[in-house]
Amino acid sequence: MRFPLTRAASSPGWTYEEALADLDSRVNLEAVVLGRAAAPTLDRIAALTSVMGEPQRSYPVIHVTGTNGKGSTVAMASALIAARGLSVGTFTSPDLERVNERIARDGRPIGDEDLAGALEAVAALEAVAGARATRFELLTAAAYRWFADQAVDVAVIEVGLGGRWDATNVVDAAVAVVTNVALDHAEIIGPERRDIAREKAGIVKPNSRLVLGETDPVLAEPFRAAGAAEVWARGADFGLDANALAHGGRVLDLRTPGAAYDQVFLPAYGAHQGDNAAVAVAATEALFDVPLGDDALRQALAAVHLKGRMEVVGRQPLVVLDGAHNPAGAAAAAATLADDFATVPSRVLVVGLLRGRDPTEMLRHLAGDRTRLVVTCDPPSPRALPAEEVAAAARSLGLAAEDAPSPAAALDVALAAARPDELVLVTGSLYLVGIARRLFRDRTA
Repeated sequence: MRFPLTRAASSPGWTYEEALADLDSRVNLEAVVLGRAAAPTLDRIAALTSVMGEPQRSYPVIHVTGTNGKGSTVAMASALIAARGLSVGTFTSPDLERVNERIARDGRPIGDEDLAGALEAVAALEAVAGARATRFELLTAAAYRWFADQAVDVAVIEVGLGGRWDATNVVDAAVAVVTNVALDHAEIIGPERRDIAREKAGIVKPNSRLVLGETDPVLAEPFRAAGAAEVWARGADFGLDANALAHGGRVLDLRTPGAAYDQVFLPAYGAHQGDNAAVAVAATEALFDVPLGDDALRQALAAVHLKGRMEVVGRQPLVVLDGAHNPAGAAAAAATLADDFATVPSRVLVVGLLRGRDPTEMLRHLAGDRTRLVVTCDPPSPRALPAEEVAAAARSLGLAAEDAPSPAAALDVALAAARPDELVLVTGSLYLVGIARRLFRDRTA
């Protein structure tokens, strides 16, 4: 039995503001400072999707986990699917500016009215399901049902945290994807990388095809042991034969079990985005079991826009936003600055981190030898690491640093200090990147 999302004509239903207020009233595990708020369980989300008639089983799913690159891989895979003329639903986290961004169809975020209606209808079933969902569980259930109501041909789903106990893991994905495994959220799914790999391997189901981007044999072993019907491994079955810097992005030679694509332009900065593209292409071909076609692939990747991932939003000074939220991400950002932005003589950093990060380790990666000033601020999150602690870590590395009372103030300080030929990098928490994106757009409107 399926419970409809449509409400009775006599019922006014939730407004968008009421829907957001209900979300804000729920347990928000994304705001937990350290550790789990409760024992991990899929019981609540499974009960909700059960009373909805298992909407997540009405379309094939690509399920993406990994420490870094999940969002970029999801965006690229979604574009590749759309290039075949199919409707694609995407579920991602976190949002940068509005919660609507998490649930999208064909690249367009769900509208305010549709989101309010979907959340209200799912919340109305909690009494039947016998449990009150967390914020993330409610969003997940609403996304799955909205995708079913929209009759998407495929859904591409990003894991929120880990895999095995993540609310998204009530899907039985046709393709399970792992981008990589590094140390992040070790206090929850660690403590070691092998432990993290085991948690992420929980998304692999017996009938799925696994696209395995992690190449370390020790870390890859839990994924191989998870029982997928078939494994496509980076290096052996798919990968990059070339990943070169180009004006405005990268030029890639991509290889999959069924095809090779040479000199493909990707308008994204950083060699790591070439790696993400290889995973996305393999995941999409693993779903269809046929090559994508040269023209469709080129057009899809050339149109990709990755918000908050080495995104250039201003010139003179060059302003770049990047959610390098963990040490592996910071290392990738540093490599991108050294390669893709090598001609920029010096830079100013705006940094906001969450608790659980070592600010000295993060800044050691990010600063390099060209950072002239570090401006710190608290990201808009209960998990924010105090700006003065990040500034102190910068000074311990011999860097000039100033802590600002807000992201807006930090951006003002950085832009006032930067010379026209310098680069301003806003980095760290994606919550900071999101608010900086909105602030910068407003100041240049």
